[in-house]
Amino acid sequence: MKHYDAHSYTVGDSIGYLIRHCASLMRQQLELAFEGQGLTFVQWVTLMRLRDNPRLTAGDLCRDLHHDSGAFSRVVDHLESSGLVSRERSASDRRVVQLKLTAAGRQAVTNLIPIVVERLNHALADFSAADVATLARLLRRLSARLEEVEGDRATERPRGARP
Repeated sequence: MKHYDAHSYTVGDSIGYLIRHCASLMRQQLELAFEGQGLTFVQWVTLMRLRDNPRLTAGDLCRDLHHDSGAFSRVVDHLESSGLVSRERSASDRRVVQLKLTAAGRQAVTNLIPIVVERLNHALADFSAADVATLARLLRRLSARLEEVEGDRATERPRGARP
């Protein structure tokens, strides 16, 4: 089914634009909420991803969070120097760096969850519980579809070609 038409398309009605715009506004609000908390929002998200999936490597997180590898290395350096994460080389592949959440990191994540929850609840105040559940379900579905399309593209690329 075609949802857009080239003759009537406007960027303001594009799903991609709307998602990006909402994500940008939400990130700005959360970054402001994290001022003075001892962690940036990006650092906190990194810790949350490690809390929720302790098997992630530094490379996995960098890709997952869509970060430049140099910038992400600085995020991890800061978290490590603050005692919130530790780096461990994989025993099977020394090139792979496993990140581990420390007890202090787990406590920092837990302490800041109420700030995020409050901001999310404020942003969603005009939505019903059913609206939020539907929105989350649709976004997960869109994400899965986009990952499937990206996977299809990756298998079509000539060997050694970059995306």
